[in-house]
Amino acid sequence: MKRSLFLLTFLMTVLVHPADAGILDDLVKGAGLGQKSAPGNDQVIAGLKEALSIGTGNAVTATSKTNGYFGNQAIKILMPEKIRKVADVLGKVGYQKEVDDFVLSMNRAAEKAAPQAKAIFIDAIHQMTVDDARKILDGGDTAATEYFKAKTSGKLYEAFQPIVSSSMNEVGTTRSYKEMMGQYTALPFAGAESLDLDRYVTNKSLDGLFYLLGQEEIKIRKDPAARVTDLLKTVFGGK
Repeated sequence: MKRSLFLLTFLMTVLVHPADAGILDDLVKGAGLGQKSAPGNDQVIAGLKEALSIGTGNAVTATSKTNGYFGNQAIKILMPEKIRKVADVLGKVGYQKEVDDFVLSMNRAAEKAAPQAKAIFIDAIHQMTVDDARKILDGGDTAATEYFKAKTSGKLYEAFQPIVSSSMNEVGTTRSYKEMMGQYTALPFAGAESLDLDRYVTNKSLDGLFYLLGQEEIKIRKDPAARVTDLLKTVFGGK
């Protein structure tokens, strides 16, 4: 009934006062016409899933390539703090190449394990609820990344650790570590703390992956050029 009354009033206004644009604008605004509606739940979820698929895909691709970790100073896996003194001493007594090779081999192991994240991220995206989606959309700049950390960290660790361990054996990380520690402990008055190398490299691999994922999320939220589809523009356009 109200809609019919509005249409009748609108038509009478057009016919009687065709030049009065202000009245027409007031009527349109009063009826809520011409206003961009907020995305519905289905659209929000679809948009977020698309954004997360793009973001996680970019992060996994970036970390999986050669020098994905080693060539990126933000996520490069450095000498463990526990044995940094060992590396410094060995570098000064002629073993810098061995130290450098060790650091390179840790990063190569991370790069080899990184592709395992793809399927785990996809599964987490599929499990996203309406409530999850709204919290992410209304959350901080890295709300989606935090969602992934909560949902996938355990699974990612379980998937990465065996590959990191195997890869470090293949590329010689474990051997390099043992040789390096052997050279150090052979020095007079030298002593060093023990280190779970597999755990260290696995955790640093995940830290780097989530860091890049966070950067991808920030780009989509803040940079219109990063919203590469119409759906992303609709969902994130007002953010």
